Amino acid sequence: MRVIAPQDVLAAAAADPHSTAGSLRVPDFLTALPAIGAGKRDRILADLQISPVKRLGGLGTRQQQALRAWVDTRFPLPSPREGRSRLLVLAGPTAVGKGTVAAHIRENHPEIHLSVSATTRAPRPGEQDGVHYFFVDDAEFDRMIAEGELLEYATVHNKFRYGTPRKPIEAALAEGKTVLLEIDLQGARQVRAADPSANLVFLLPPSWDELVQRLVGRGTEDAEERARRLRTAKVELASQSEFDHRVVNEDVATAAREVVELTADSAR
Repeated sequence: MRVIAPQDVLAAAAADPHSTAGSLRVPDFLTALPAIGAGKRDRILADLQISPVKRLGGLGTRQQQALRAWVDTRFPLPSPREGRSRLLVLAGPTAVGKGTVAAHIRENHPEIHLSVSATTRAPRPGEQDGVHYFFVDDAEFDRMIAEGELLEYATVHNKFRYGTPRKPIEAALAEGKTVLLEIDLQGARQVRAADPSANLVFLLPPSWDELVQRLVGRGTEDAEERARRLRTAKVELASQSEFDHRVVNEDVATAAREVVELTADSAR
């Protein structure tokens, strides 16, 4: 199943009770949601007066409405926002391909200014200083924080620090350009706090299994680090309702095009 909002699953089940979504058992639907275990699942079923043998496509109108109301309360969808700025933030779980999508945009859409982050981690094979990241040591990162040079910064995966230099972004926006930040969830929240008009895009994997395969195939982390990052990814996926848009990265070029189309919308 694609990683989509639970509201989309409910809508598909209501539209076609015999579809894949419609044949999904309600208990399985609930436990697939973040932070819903067996005990909480059973309490929800009892509160909503839904039998554990029911499938989504077999729910009555009252039960459909009750389940949708619970989902909307627990996992609210982002509301369309007016007056979005030309500051576009691309975030998502580990290994979803944020860097690859951002690189495709940089190579094919020079009209969009792609911010270059500073980081304390070492370069990966093929990465160039000043192009992919500004690679700095901890002392330099501390100086940048102290002097207010970073729009946002965070410690990612409890290990390395990442931050967005402020001046290049301010200069590009002053020139009327659209600016794309490719950052982590913590950074996206900081940008939203600093600039509520920023346009936030959450990049999703086609499925959980695909996310796992991408992380393993990358080969840049050991087994323990991969397991920790996947635990973090589950938490990150649960935050997608905080974002203005969601884009599924099934194909890099397609995902990049969808992000670019959002930049055009924000400029109108």
